[in-house]
Amino acid sequence: MTSNSRLPVQVTEELPRELIELAEQIASLPPEYRSRMEPACSRVVDSFRRRRRILELVQEALSQLRLDVKYLMFDLDVTRQERDELREQQDR
Repeated sequence: MTSNSRLPVQVTEELPRELIELAEQIASLPPEYRSRMEPACSRVVDSFRRRRRILELVQEALSQLRLDVKYLMFDLDVTRQERDELREQQDR
């Protein structure tokens, strides 16, 4: 009996080594145990993927927020400079 992972190749590339090893161990179990363990393993893999997607979305949102803050700081600096120049012109 061969113990092949039931996970697609592209999925195994994004999963931690421990999850891949767990799936391989479950695949090597006798059928009566494997059928009880595979759904739990699938839920863990789905949960991992969902958390990774959420983390990627949060990281992307943080990157966008950092960029937005930089633009706002630049805009604030320019606005202050313009205000100071206008005050100087008014004082003359």
